[in-house]
Amino acid sequence: MTKILFVCHGNICCSPMAEFVLKDLVKKRGLEGRYEIASAATSREELGNPVYPPARRKLAEHGIGCAGHHARQMTKHDYGYYDLIVCMDHANLRNAARITGGDAENKIRLLLDFADRPGQEVADPWYTGDFEAAWRDVLEGCEGLIGQI
Repeated sequence: MTKILFVCHGNICCSPMAEFVLKDLVKKRGLEGRYEIASAATSREELGNPVYPPARRKLAEHGIGCAGHHARQMTKHDYGYYDLIVCMDHANLRNAARITGGDAENKIRLLLDFADRPGQEVADPWYTGDFEAAWRDVLEGCEGLIGQI
């Protein structure tokens, strides 16, 4: 089983969007038993909170639910547990590596690296309010990821 952890700052917008998009793509391909998919935050700001309402609405527009999600913080243990840690932006990369004590196994990557957009960041809807741009980036990254794993 391949274990994937998506990471963003608060775990209420982009990383849960990626988590539930990839779960949906996996389900549509009949591959649920082959993957464990989750998400986490690099900060403690939103711990326990559900998916941010505009992100929840964007997922719902595409028939994807996210019920039961509550933000949690990434831990050092996650590095050993997950096969791949997929971050939304460069700050998440740095913070994930700091939390885990480094990236000796080269597990920590940017989502858009899987979409043939190496080094690019997922559009951050927290500041722009543009959840459509974030949706497009997340979907493109998740489609690329599932095509590569």
